[in-house]
Amino acid sequence: IPADIKSKSLKEARDEIDKILAKLERQDSNLEDSLDDYQRLIQLNKHIDSLFKIKLKQISSNKITQK
Repeated sequence: IPADIKSKSLKEARDEIDKILAKLERQDSNLEDSLDDYQRLIQLNKHIDSLFKIKLKQISSNKITQK
């Protein structure tokens, strides 16, 4: 995952995903740009997934320490 994506918050990543999806849904986009956008979309999705996994670990460890 590129550094410019890793530095994004969850909201920033979701906002960029929304913009890319809107662009991909337009009929006038060209295939080469669409492929680049799709690759970026995959990287953003992986970043969001890793943020959720980190949060899940934090929540799980908090539950263990509270017992």
